[in-house]
Amino acid sequence: MDIQMQLTEFENAALYGVIISAVIGVVYALYLRNKILAADQGTEKMRAVAGQIQEGAHAYLNRQFRTIMVLVVVLGIALFFSGLSEHWSMAVGRAVAFILGCLGSGLTGYVGMTLAVQANVRCTNAARTTLSGALAIAFQAGGVTGMFTVTMGLLGATIIFMIFKEHATEVLLGFGFGGCLLALFMRVGGGIYTKAADVGADLVGKVEAGIPEDDPRNAAVIADNVGDNVGDCAGMAADIFESYEVTLVASMILALAHAAGGAEGMRVATVWIMYPLMVRAIGVLTSMFGIALVRSRSEDEYPMIPITRGFVWSAVLSAVGFYLIARLYVGAFPQTQDDWGKLFLATVSGLVLAVAMYKLTEYYTSVRFKPVQDIAKSSQTGAATNILTGFAEGLEGSVFALLMICACIFISILVFGADASPVAILYGVSLTGLGMLTTTGVIIAMDTYGPVADNAQGISEMAGVEEAMPVVEQLDAVGNTTKAATKGIAIASAVIAAISLFGSYLSKVAAAHAGGGGAESIDPAALAQYHINIDVPNVFIGLLIGGAMPLLFSSMTIRAVSRAAFFIINEVRRQFREIPGLLEGKEGVMPESSRVVDICTTSALRELIAPAILAILTPVIVGCWFGWSGLGGYLAGIIVVGQLLAVLMCDAGGAWDNGKKLIEDGLYGGKGSDAHKAAVVGDTVGDPFKDTAGPALNPLIKVMNLVGLLVVPLVVVGERNPTTLYVVGIVLAAIVTIALIVSKRESKETTEVQEKLEESDVA
Repeated sequence: MDIQMQLTEFENAALYGVIISAVIGVVYALYLRNKILAADQGTEKMRAVAGQIQEGAHAYLNRQFRTIMVLVVVLGIALFFSGLSEHWSMAVGRAVAFILGCLGSGLTGYVGMTLAVQANVRCTNAARTTLSGALAIAFQAGGVTGMFTVTMGLLGATIIFMIFKEHATEVLLGFGFGGCLLALFMRVGGGIYTKAADVGADLVGKVEAGIPEDDPRNAAVIADNVGDNVGDCAGMAADIFESYEVTLVASMILALAHAAGGAEGMRVATVWIMYPLMVRAIGVLTSMFGIALVRSRSEDEYPMIPITRGFVWSAVLSAVGFYLIARLYVGAFPQTQDDWGKLFLATVSGLVLAVAMYKLTEYYTSVRFKPVQDIAKSSQTGAATNILTGFAEGLEGSVFALLMICACIFISILVFGADASPVAILYGVSLTGLGMLTTTGVIIAMDTYGPVADNAQGISEMAGVEEAMPVVEQLDAVGNTTKAATKGIAIASAVIAAISLFGSYLSKVAAAHAGGGGAESIDPAALAQYHINIDVPNVFIGLLIGGAMPLLFSSMTIRAVSRAAFFIINEVRRQFREIPGLLEGKEGVMPESSRVVDICTTSALRELIAPAILAILTPVIVGCWFGWSGLGGYLAGIIVVGQLLAVLMCDAGGAWDNGKKLIEDGLYGGKGSDAHKAAVVGDTVGDPFKDTAGPALNPLIKVMNLVGLLVVPLVVVGERNPTTLYVVGIVLAAIVTIALIVSKRESKETTEVQEKLEESDVA
């Protein structure tokens, strides 16, 4: 079956309209960037502190890109050979798209981080005189990142579709995989960097030395502020970029699989593919509007109010746009005139889910609600009860987040009808993901705003800008809530994207059994005969292994933070002990911050490779040993356990953080009290939860699902000669085993530090 896709004049014009909307988004982002850079940077001392943060952030990201470049090239070559079984043009297209996906994701993160480290000092300076001006700079800096996220992804996907038409899904798999891989690197590496520095700064500074959070005497403070940018700005932007792409790829594959069957079926598939692209274009325009709305109406207005206003209006306008596209475009064709309401409702449910996840995460992490208040209260009896209460709240929050995703799938069943095919229902789920990420520009702006505000507070403290402190403290408190809430949306979008990809999995299996080709070549009757039944031993084994992977991956990332923090804590202690006058605050005596920045950079990059090997190779191993059905069970296990664990860690970590802030604001004895020390311990436990392991599970879930989609045709073909598959599986398992052993082995530097500590104890 090889029916070519025929586009109408309107559809061809609409594709160019989508590209124009993306270009408008880029122009708007550049306008915001120039506006921010024109703002005053303040005093010489403020600029000097900001310069150290900028230098550290750029040094880390540049070294990270050089570290992963070799792996990107190797995987690009592997993708080329994997596509040769179909056609050389597909092989070239997939490999090039993979490189472009890596570049798009990396560029988005780099642009976001670069502007964030330039906006922080400008936000600080504005805060000396005005709350509204400081809010505008911080949020618009995030808006630049947000607009690059939506426009880069939309441009790439649309151009690939225009070139390859019905074969675009095979190429877009490479594009999505490239985005996912870079997001994984940036989430893991940035997360290890930021939380190692944060844990080290807090434990030595707050608990041991009893000095403020961003005290300039603490050598880890600069690294901590650098980490906010490489972890949150660059990592989140890359994370959402690939969710944005993966949901689009999944919707296209499912549209072709559902509608395959002659010219009539291809007409349905065309409409079902064009609709998501148009939805994305609407999202660019409404994100611009939402970002522009975020401005304080008075100096007394709480910063969260204009931020919420921009988010809500962006969602409302998006819903109006969905209706117009569905009614006037989808409803205009005889083959799809009964579908427009289904597509509209499925997409709008994504907006509802985004708001619901935002509010749910806010409930579990905001100082205004009971969970955080209970954690602060429990700190009165020590660190143990603080940790127990926070962990309990995280466990509870993960269940309700899962139920929301279940509700989303159930809504798709109701909208498309219980008798609809699973592929159609899962297409509806992919539309939910598309709707959820329509306001991506605003969502990313909300997230990036947090690190800018956090850095502004740090610069105020280190540069002694007392007049800015009341404003930046208020902005930072709001930033903690927006960062936590957007993490909740990011996790939900990752799971929705993975569920959509999982729905595409059987279509790839069916196409491979039919002799190759993409979703457009599937006979619907043939697709119905493929199932994944968990009562089959191979499938159940795959399910168990898949469920274990998020736990193993999280153990690796948390251990990496602990090991890096070990270095940093001992380095900060050494400087307090060996640099005369540092701890006492003697004028002119400064810490050697560059040493801590270098430790963070080296540790993060050293710990980066093993988790990446685990993410890329494990799905291939399971496919080689347990076949395509076992691999399907594996992917299902990852989605379920990954979602629960990610929400648990993000909610618990955010709640521990804000529980500490409640006490720092004067509750239960305030700063320096026993309750405060207990809360700091809880916060340091939560730091790698909420900013390293939890967020890193988002790209992990999608990377493993995309690897599954890419390799399953080879697994199906290889089952004709299972001995070869077994041998390949054994070789890859040996590589993963070696990577795991090496990741647990103590480095030479760790051993040397430990020996010095033991010698000092003996002395």
